[in-house]
Amino acid sequence: MNRNHFWRNRRVFVTGHTGFKGSWLALWLDRLGARTTGYALPPPTTPSLYELARVDARIDSVIGDVRDAAQLRAAMGAAQPEIVFHLAAQPLVRASYMEPAATFSTNVMGTVNLLDAVRATPSVRSVVVVTTDKCYRNQEWAWGYRESDPLGGHDPYSASKAATELVASAYRASFLEAGGVTVSTARAGNVIGGGDFAQDRLLPDFVRAAATDTELEIRHPDATRPWQFVLDPLRGYLELAERGFAREPGIADAWNFGPDENSVRTVREVVDGFITSCSLSRPPRVRFGAQTAQPHEATLLKLDTSKARARLAWRPALDLRTTLDLTADWYRTWLEGGDVHALTMKQLARHLEA
Repeated sequence: MNRNHFWRNRRVFVTGHTGFKGSWLALWLDRLGARTTGYALPPPTTPSLYELARVDARIDSVIGDVRDAAQLRAAMGAAQPEIVFHLAAQPLVRASYMEPAATFSTNVMGTVNLLDAVRATPSVRSVVVVTTDKCYRNQEWAWGYRESDPLGGHDPYSASKAATELVASAYRASFLEAGGVTVSTARAGNVIGGGDFAQDRLLPDFVRAAATDTELEIRHPDATRPWQFVLDPLRGYLELAERGFAREPGIADAWNFGPDENSVRTVREVVDGFITSCSLSRPPRVRFGAQTAQPHEATLLKLDTSKARARLAWRPALDLRTTLDLTADWYRTWLEGGDVHALTMKQLARHLEA
């Protein structure tokens, strides 16, 4: 299937388009020629990729909360999309400890509202619900989790995303499959790239420390995560949407998108690699290991992506070294007052070539 031809003038609805991954996805859809409507709260950070890359000039943007079922249904009804990407979420583990009820409300009931809106919109043929690699019941295994492994979650965020998977599965089986709507779920590893300014994320915290000449405290330096460039899982989401639209057998299921084995590294290794990529004359002072009690976070987390590789012919395009270099280039340009909009579009074009 020719991707550019498929997406040209395709009506697409994206929740969470003002966030980090949502902004990159909106820019990619615009480049493909899609007619995209976004639905989300205002940008969650200042600055934000959404504003710096001028995403609002490229799509129809509706500011709203996925917990507002009536507004969400009205927005989707007005857009009459053929394809829906659901990225809106409370995405932070530590924030979920501080606001567990809001996390469950947004991530679980927000998904219920989204799928109810899909039920009321006959134009929809394909839905991709984005969850996380943390939706699995973490066993601290040395091998990667497969889509068939049990769901779970120690912290409220992880549990809410496991519940999101169950909601998607129930709506698929109870309502949408019979109506010809394909519902897929996507579980991605730790996503990094330029334009992420969220609190309590490793590289944004590093950049803030560098900008303010403050110390960076690393809570769990030996925690291992699957690190990948933001556009790699987004390419998987696009693939699921296309194949779901064609009602390809077996696509209405859960899918892992993660990096190659050599990109599964510790937090300490990623920090050291990012310092090298940034080439800063004065990198921030780094202190490994928190001095106060911290909420529980998984130590070892890997994904088995053999299903996506075999069935979708998907694989990550970039290794960790290149990912860190691109991310460092983006933040360095921003710190120096350069044109990050142009750089964002250049990196997107480079990824499409890769």
